[in-house]
Amino acid sequence: MFYDNDSYLEPFKRELVARYRSAILRREEIAGYGKPLKNALNNHLYYGLHLENGVWAFREWAPNAQAIYVTGDFNGWRRDEAWRMKSIGGGNWELLVPEEALQPGNLYKWIVEWRDANGAICSAERLPAYATRTVQNPETKLFAAEVQEPKSYRWRHRLKRRVEHPLIYEAHIGMSSEEETVANFKWFRKNILPHIAELGYNTLQIMALQEHPYYGSFGYQVSNFFALSSRFGTPAEFKALVDEAHRLGIAVIMDIVHSHAARNEAEGISNLDGSGRLYFHTGKRGDHQAWGTKCFNYGLDETLYFLLSNCKFWMEEYHLDGFRFDGVTSMLYLDHGLGRAFTSYKDYFSENTDIDAITYLTLANMLIHEINPNAITIAEDMSGMPGLAAPVEEGGVGFNFRMSMGIPDHWIKWIKERPDERWDMGEIWYTLTDKRADEQTISYAECHDQALVGDKTIIFRLMDAKMYTSMNCASQDPVVERGIALHKMIRLVTLATSGGGYLTFMGNEFGHPEWIDFPREGNNWSYFYARRQWSLSTNPFLRYKGLMEFDKAMISLFDKSNYLAEPPISIFNDIEKQIMVFRRGDALFLFNFSPVNSYTDYTVNVSGWQKRGARSLQEPAFEIVLDSDWKEFGGFERNSRGLLHRATMNANGFSLSLYLPARTAFIMAVK
Repeated sequence: MFYDNDSYLEPFKRELVARYRSAILRREEIAGYGKPLKNALNNHLYYGLHLENGVWAFREWAPNAQAIYVTGDFNGWRRDEAWRMKSIGGGNWELLVPEEALQPGNLYKWIVEWRDANGAICSAERLPAYATRTVQNPETKLFAAEVQEPKSYRWRHRLKRRVEHPLIYEAHIGMSSEEETVANFKWFRKNILPHIAELGYNTLQIMALQEHPYYGSFGYQVSNFFALSSRFGTPAEFKALVDEAHRLGIAVIMDIVHSHAARNEAEGISNLDGSGRLYFHTGKRGDHQAWGTKCFNYGLDETLYFLLSNCKFWMEEYHLDGFRFDGVTSMLYLDHGLGRAFTSYKDYFSENTDIDAITYLTLANMLIHEINPNAITIAEDMSGMPGLAAPVEEGGVGFNFRMSMGIPDHWIKWIKERPDERWDMGEIWYTLTDKRADEQTISYAECHDQALVGDKTIIFRLMDAKMYTSMNCASQDPVVERGIALHKMIRLVTLATSGGGYLTFMGNEFGHPEWIDFPREGNNWSYFYARRQWSLSTNPFLRYKGLMEFDKAMISLFDKSNYLAEPPISIFNDIEKQIMVFRRGDALFLFNFSPVNSYTDYTVNVSGWQKRGARSLQEPAFEIVLDSDWKEFGGFERNSRGLLHRATMNANGFSLSLYLPARTAFIMAVK
């Protein structure tokens, strides 16, 4: 088991075993002994609206309801007894109507009646918990469920390779256009997918796919968990996007939000039957104080079936290749991890830990990998809980990867608080490589979080106002020169030391100059900052193009090589000279972070570095395969391209004598 290799976990083995047994027992309760878990999780095929043998079936689980009526444009939005659901036991409600009673495109809602604490009858409009399509009225801004065309999409492509090391392009469909508008699936498929493929990213992570009433929430306040956000287009259009990505060899994963739900009652599930406890905790525990949202009760059977069926639905309906689970830290702890530093193992094993949430996440990983053994699951957790990204069969929760959320915080700290000449290579190396031996991680210098208004991207921290005046190719502004050099080096060292995968946010590959700010009252509902200025990256007179060319060369090289298959091994960190040298597989990585000092005849020991299959005494030879200083990347090309660097023998074995220009990094492959 994973905890056998960590002596610090010895006092907590009993609890870890109990967590594992809890998940296994829950699995058997749901699936039946020895049966597939995926066969037992089909709530989405029963609840909501389905055409079954020529009959439309409306169904909902609402145990506190006294009555439920179906109302829509097909019956004048009336409370009509002919459209009243029947209670069929177990809190379930059903209405069957002939196929001709509905047409694709019809809009509908529930009118739910219940008794309050005083016994008075209350009623309100609600949307089905399992609605797979909701649309917003442009005038009233209210949402309604929509009847879907029963015809299925004809899929043409499947992902043909297992993505062992995800190189992730994090994207938001709505802000993917340069126009001040909400972009759609068609736009993204035709214009952004080819860009992602050309850069070499092998995984697309899409945000905000689940329906959310407030656009500015970035998709993290979900109202309809089974509904694709209609503001971006139709289900068929999204399927075409996924299909095309698979044709291009790109895996598609989504940000899935199972950590909380929007409080909205008219649009969401937070108070569907008037009880306030449907799927959620009651009282203070049911309210997320920091986010203003509702907290799921993962101990309820109905919540487990709802969320697990949701995972299955997105995978089978849209052929998704996995998920990044949002807000996992909030799920794991009763206090949501707020204000905690997690400096002791005791922080992971206490009454503050939500065992029901751990059980749910374990079941979710079991289910996802049962449906697709090649699926990718990523946990967004900042607490560092042991076992989160360890296999279930080893006693872990089962995620394939954990987000290395501390790395971008450290880059901000180093840039913000220390001058370049005080950057400590030992500290940087330790921070970038610090992870548990039993897990893989996704490293990143910045994601969408650092791009939001109120924060700053790395390029903005490095250049600030100079981005508006000195990003033309004729400029030789020292602030811009520094920013461009470090922007490339920070990305390369973060990727090269990663724990198995890497992520960047849309537009950051070329140093997008401005923040993200969604339309809101405070900016007069402007879309000016809710877009990406792609034209900057292709303008030959601006330096953004060089940054994008570097990102393309870097990502393509890592996608084609096998560097990430082996862990990084430090050769040395020269603290005084600010040089970092390490190997990964058959590649040598060299970084000179000194802002002013270039070094000639710098000696690097490469003993025992013969290429696989070569004679043991043959001196190794190296060639630079990527250099941040190449001219097409906005550099000065101070090292000769294509030159073969052959090691020489000395008293300490084989060594290379190299020129390391200031603020540059390069990769050398053994020949």
